[in-house]
Amino acid sequence: MGRTSRKKRSTLANRAIVASAALILGGGGLVAVNVYASAGESGSGSPPGQALTAARQMSTIDCPDAGTALPDVPEQARPEVDRELAAMDTQITDAYRQFADRREQISRDPGLAQNAVLGPLQSKRTASLDRIGIAVERAAGDRPQGLDGLAGCSLRADDEDGGGQGEGGGDGQDGGQGGGQDPGEDGGDGQDGGQEGGDDQGGDQGQQGNGPEASDFVDIESVQPDVDRPRLRRGASRGTFTTSCGRNENGKFNPDNVIAAPGVSNGAHHMHDYVGNQATDAFAGDDDLAAGETTCRNRGDRSTYYWPVLRLQNGQDEDDVAADGGGKDQNTGEIQTPSQVTLKFVGSPAGKVTAMPRFLRIITGDAKSLTNGDANANASWSCTGFENRQLKDKYPICPEGSQVVRSFAFQSCWDGRNTDSANHRTHVAFAQDDGRCPSGFRAIPQLVQRIVYDVPPGPGFAVDSFPEQLHKPVTDHGDFINVFDDRLMKKVVSCINGARKCR
Repeated sequence: MGRTSRKKRSTLANRAIVASAALILGGGGLVAVNVYASAGESGSGSPPGQALTAARQMSTIDCPDAGTALPDVPEQARPEVDRELAAMDTQITDAYRQFADRREQISRDPGLAQNAVLGPLQSKRTASLDRIGIAVERAAGDRPQGLDGLAGCSLRADDEDGGGQGEGGGDGQDGGQGGGQDPGEDGGDGQDGGQEGGDDQGGDQGQQGNGPEASDFVDIESVQPDVDRPRLRRGASRGTFTTSCGRNENGKFNPDNVIAAPGVSNGAHHMHDYVGNQATDAFAGDDDLAAGETTCRNRGDRSTYYWPVLRLQNGQDEDDVAADGGGKDQNTGEIQTPSQVTLKFVGSPAGKVTAMPRFLRIITGDAKSLTNGDANANASWSCTGFENRQLKDKYPICPEGSQVVRSFAFQSCWDGRNTDSANHRTHVAFAQDDGRCPSGFRAIPQLVQRIVYDVPPGPGFAVDSFPEQLHKPVTDHGDFINVFDDRLMKKVVSCINGARKCR
């Protein structure tokens, strides 16, 4: 692709306010708001420098996480509960927009934040929680306890304890299933980049004021090799199966998430690339997927593979500049078609694998890691020629001639019963450090996804994100729905357990 120049980033001095929200899928969230203090707030006649210092002190809206309060949702109630949790995400996103739209008024009258934003947000959350309670009670006979206490959101100082406290939900639950347990996935620990939820967010930000920052990037040549793969045990399944499904050359995009927010248009608030099943959108059920066309060469694979698009932050508009998931959700810049996509299924270092069930759904990574913390972060970033150096919370700066690589190693253990779970996570798990599955789980073929991009060297690209997640690399994530037919899945298992390399 041709090299393009990047648009010059705006500075803090050019903005009177930066509002950034950090929401949690499942109806919880943290909304961080930078507001310039007026002279009256910072003291009569305060010098401009003091006002600027005061402006950098963050206030945070802390919303209880409804998703984690609902660990056991009856199957009959799950569709309605999922819709309401997704709606609560949208409510927090709308609150973020209200802060942005009213930035000048709030800077003059901080009380407006409560009256015009927090109050209406609480009312909307109360209504959604009531509908969740009714749906669960209808299915189970008992209303969940404590829902009423989850509606209110409160302001707290940015330096108070509590940021990134394990909140989760459809796209970021179950902190016990940490990322980075699979080969090549635990590269960025200690980088301390994408986790700082509010420190001077108004500084060197992207063109929409919500990231990324220069500090989100690191020169790959300065990173030490760090890949640690588990030892292969006797009886390990050493084979592989690679499915070729293209690079989304046909440009299938939408901002839906049929796993985490089924039946909700723009449930992701960011644009996804899709390869494989072409019927995938928010409203696609199993029958739709089974009948859908596929970009995979082997027609027995109608699976859905999707991930947030990567954009160049070069000031160029994309076709979605005025659309949901694009410009409306503060995702701007040219969408990049990968130069290469590899979808490979590998075995277990501790034993044989068993077939995964048809329509198994797996989310890996956490789209809300900026505020959830990195317990579920599971994307790795690197450069071609340097893939023994993996980053979890930084984007790589690759040298000339090297391309950016993002990769995901999905959960490789299944509970043997469910194709999905209430939080979309607990039916699958990562292998333990020794490569074995946790008790009660069995090994299945592990999807390892590698996506390569030819982008200009240096800062200037970012993945799409929820508008409140500031395009941090730690928020990267991938989604998979298995729609292999039975014959092909048997071949996958046979190849992996038989130590063969198949396509």
